Amino acid sequence: MLWFSCSIALTVGCRKQPLFINSAENIPIAYETHGFGKPALVFVHGWSCDKSYWKDQVQAFSQKYEVITLDLAGHGDSGVERDDWTIESFGGDVSQVIEKLGISEAILIGHSMGGDVIVAAAQRLQGRIKGLVWIDTYKQLGNYRTAEQTEAFVAPFRNAFEEKTNSFVRSMFPPGSDPSLISKIAKDMSSAPPDIAIGALKSGMTYDRKVTVALDALDLPIIAINPDKPATDSLSMKKYGVKSIIMHNVGHFPMLEKPDEFNRVLSKAIEEIVAASSKQ
Repeated sequence: MLWFSCSIALTVGCRKQPLFINSAENIPIAYETHGFGKPALVFVHGWSCDKSYWKDQVQAFSQKYEVITLDLAGHGDSGVERDDWTIESFGGDVSQVIEKLGISEAILIGHSMGGDVIVAAAQRLQGRIKGLVWIDTYKQLGNYRTAEQTEAFVAPFRNAFEEKTNSFVRSMFPPGSDPSLISKIAKDMSSAPPDIAIGALKSGMTYDRKVTVALDALDLPIIAINPDKPATDSLSMKKYGVKSIIMHNVGHFPMLEKPDEFNRVLSKAIEEIVAASSKQ
């Protein structure tokens, strides 16, 4: 699973002032709403990321849909008063926002770790969710990590968080990528609070065993938008009902690297989910 993201605000000029809804533990969760139209599109960021990473999607999709972006607890403008940073608790943040806003029809769109989070949220929101879109969350399904593999991956982040995160982020871009974008993301990710980031990292690394069970129970249309490298095992994804769409010459952040192309791909995915839900 690849679900590493970032929290730097790439917006230019003034940001919209966020609104807040309290989580189940009374942590303030920052969110924004834009536009009108059903189903609502709820964009969920990834590891150490924030809602600003969807700026190009907010502008494009709010002309037709209600678009909701939010900061998970411990990220962006949201509160940090939580003991355990888990996929399930992040899913609760998303479901709380949707429930409090009275959203009856939604498509959940998650980047990286956010793909796991929207699965956890959908389990709490059955009947309201029309489908899920993953952005470089899984390249294959059904091949689970052992506890030893998880610890081996997490240990370098625990031992030298800033250095390991910086180098890891830089490895997620293909040759020829915008150096300024790479530097901004690497700098921001490596400055995330280590206790929050490592807790979320460990939870996400073990969620692969839960996600396949959850997908069977949800029985929703799911589309994965992945970069071409490393290759996606489309057959293993299809086994669990996930359709794979491949973008070429992008890395882990296609919504920032090639926003216009990404928006066209995402638009088709949304239209496909809407068509499928109308037949049910």
